[in-house]
Amino acid sequence: MQVERLDGRSLTVAALLAIASGRCGVEVDPAALRRVEGRHARLQQARAQGAVYGANTGVGANRHERTADDEERGLRLLRSHCAAVGPLEDDITARAMMAVRLNQILAGGSGVSRQVAEALAAALHDGAVPVIHSWGAIGTGDLAALAELSLTLAGERPWRDAGPVTTFGATDALPMISSSALTVATAALALDRVQSQLRASVVVAALSFLALRGNPEAYDVTVHRNRAHPGQVEVARLLSRLVAGGVAPVRIQDPFGLRVLPQVTAPAIHAARTLDDAITAEINAAVENPLVTSDGVRHHGQFHTATLASQLDAARGAFLPVLSLSTARLGLLMRPDLTGLRAFLAAGPAGSSGLMISEYVVQDLLTEIRVGMTPTAAGTLSISLGLEEHASFATQGARSLRTMTQLAPTLLAAELMAAVRALRMAPGRLTAGPLRDAFELASEAIDPSEDDRPLGADLERAADLLPRLGAVLDYSSMGLSSSA
Repeated sequence: MQVERLDGRSLTVAALLAIASGRCGVEVDPAALRRVEGRHARLQQARAQGAVYGANTGVGANRHERTADDEERGLRLLRSHCAAVGPLEDDITARAMMAVRLNQILAGGSGVSRQVAEALAAALHDGAVPVIHSWGAIGTGDLAALAELSLTLAGERPWRDAGPVTTFGATDALPMISSSALTVATAALALDRVQSQLRASVVVAALSFLALRGNPEAYDVTVHRNRAHPGQVEVARLLSRLVAGGVAPVRIQDPFGLRVLPQVTAPAIHAARTLDDAITAEINAAVENPLVTSDGVRHHGQFHTATLASQLDAARGAFLPVLSLSTARLGLLMRPDLTGLRAFLAAGPAGSSGLMISEYVVQDLLTEIRVGMTPTAAGTLSISLGLEEHASFATQGARSLRTMTQLAPTLLAAELMAAVRALRMAPGRLTAGPLRDAFELASEAIDPSEDDRPLGADLERAADLLPRLGAVLDYSSMGLSSSA
């Protein structure tokens, strides 16, 4: 098994996902551990010299209260903050959170003791998984979820399987939970699914193009160079290559579902790239408050994840039009005036419904997605006796993107199923090359019967197929390389 060395500075999103899924092991850079040890000593020194938030004071609105110097103080803080509720995070998300938190600690700004860092590394290495609840954060630190992890490491909460136990010193509690590691992990996993679904959406759209006998002029690179927004030329070039050799177009210009595909897909690709950059910065960041450096301790507001929140909003906003354009193409595939085939791609007796109901399904899904599209930046609050009066709500943005990627596959699957059926009915429209490979892959999964019948199982199989469908092409030039 490949092993990733964590050093607090060079972890990528792809490597994080490999660790979380168990495809990659971990080891800790010795120099990073020495840095952790040195910064812990620096925190102790600063604490002895004066007030250090959370080390010898209360937290939140209690920040001006000096605390007693006893070993239970850190555990009391963890217990009081262990209030997460709601759904349980799955094992991959929990492991991603652990990997993010460990790598951030290795960046050297937390002041966490070496023994806590080593215990977290051992848990990650051994595959131990904590029980983590979803709700309890607002984009200024996943305090409640990380308190659950910390108390698990301290032996007060059970691992799902056996895991290490360590002692938390008086100053370990706040530095350990001063992070948005769960939010970042959730965002990274959702981003991976967005990228996978974007790859698949291009292939599915190209199959629809062939089925609808589209006009490839709309993908001419010369057109797109005249307003070359990021990624647009690359998308147009890829589509031109995919649909080359198709039957002669039947329209001077196509409906928008085909014609504006590069313009709609490119912003989503660009937003995914930008979100990847933001997440990479977060997983290699020393964000703890206070920040412990080689020359002292500094109190700050780096825990506020405004950049991540805005990029999550941008990713959701840019991905939605890709999905709505897919529903538009599904509608085109239902129309006999555009396909030259029967309405709803039906077969059998007159009045057969074919794939008619699939339009209802996708509009249900699309509306469900739209319901969660409010930008997180629109939120406001005032908590902790009014002393914390702003938050990024990146946590909610990450969850919303995750939900979006859970609904999107069935939506794209409906278009795929229709495109495959149309090409089965008119096989002469199918070209050689990657699209034929994609068609044959889908044909193996989708029932060939054209009779009116239940469609749910085919939609599920087609949705499951999307990651493999997206892998038939090399998307590295578009910044959509697979993390698999």
